[in-house]
Amino acid sequence: MITALHNLQLITDGNISPNKVILITGGKIIAITDETSIPDDVTKIDLSGAFVAPGLIDLQIYGSGGKLFAGTPVVEALERMESDLLAQGTTGFFATIGTNTPAIFEQGIAAAKEYRKRAKGSFLGMHFEGPYLNPIKRGAHPANLIKKGTLAEVQRWVEMADGEIKMMTIAPELQDQEVIDYLHDHGIILSSGHSNATYSEGKAFLNNPIPAVTHLFNAMPQMHHRDPGYIPAIFEERPYTSVVADGIHVDFAMIRLAKRELGDKLYLITDAVTAVTEGTYQHQFTGDRYVMPDGTLSGSCLSMLKAVQNCVEHVGIGLAEAINMASLYPAQLASLPHKGRVAAGCDADLIVFNDAFEVLGTVFKGEWLKK
Repeated sequence: MITALHNLQLITDGNISPNKVILITGGKIIAITDETSIPDDVTKIDLSGAFVAPGLIDLQIYGSGGKLFAGTPVVEALERMESDLLAQGTTGFFATIGTNTPAIFEQGIAAAKEYRKRAKGSFLGMHFEGPYLNPIKRGAHPANLIKKGTLAEVQRWVEMADGEIKMMTIAPELQDQEVIDYLHDHGIILSSGHSNATYSEGKAFLNNPIPAVTHLFNAMPQMHHRDPGYIPAIFEERPYTSVVADGIHVDFAMIRLAKRELGDKLYLITDAVTAVTEGTYQHQFTGDRYVMPDGTLSGSCLSMLKAVQNCVEHVGIGLAEAINMASLYPAQLASLPHKGRVAAGCDADLIVFNDAFEVLGTVFKGEWLKK
């Protein structure tokens, strides 16, 4: 059976195209056509002029709905996160664990492997943000649990995970090359974050082999005219670089600067958490942000579509390009060639929303999940 989504404004590849029709079957997009070329004998879904874009992809999120996977990494937390994110139009995500004990990371690995057996398909694997960070730039990460990586530990985790660890945020300047090489050789996306790297250190390891940077401007040395620090190295080497576009973690003027410098390498993450009263990360919501009990700013309360909206309304980025930052660019970093675009052969994972940035529904694996 072929489904035709019609009467829509298609956003993909940096363009907005009105009056397009998306033909879907078997969970895949088979063609993009126009209103005058809808085949006979198809099931039509009229989207009443709504925007349709690739399903959004969040490569850094810790929990949702009162279940913090980062603190209590259990199957139920993954299940809640996947359900909530699909309702928000996020059709792919990396469940993230911040710096913690080895037992918590290994519990997360076990939960991911178990959940994989019944996951709906938007759970793409795990992102370990730590524990191999620089304590000087620890942010909300507990200093007593930050450490230098060892080859024995990363081998243990990679072998145990059976492919579930997709990304790791590390402070490359503190790690042995054998640890970096092992992780890189095993296909794990290495992202520099919570780093105190100098300009020269950043120039040496970015894209060699570190392809990404975690939450630009947060937990890294700031620019100075006599000591440029790490950020100018990021701007010059242009790795894939995430940013938390809530106006709290980063001022919108700085996101505008980053976009000018990084172009199609700047991508959006939520860095989202949820309120909990147990575990290492006891996030408290204070009205517009989450903080730790000592007042330290922690994760965000963003959704991916809200991050897109902020980029459009407060940064001055066009809607189609802001969608790229939330779909195409993270898909490219994560080597997901069938995601992040609306084109023949791509997965039929789509977000449907109106001009007030309200999610009207999600198409996932070709199925219409209406709110």
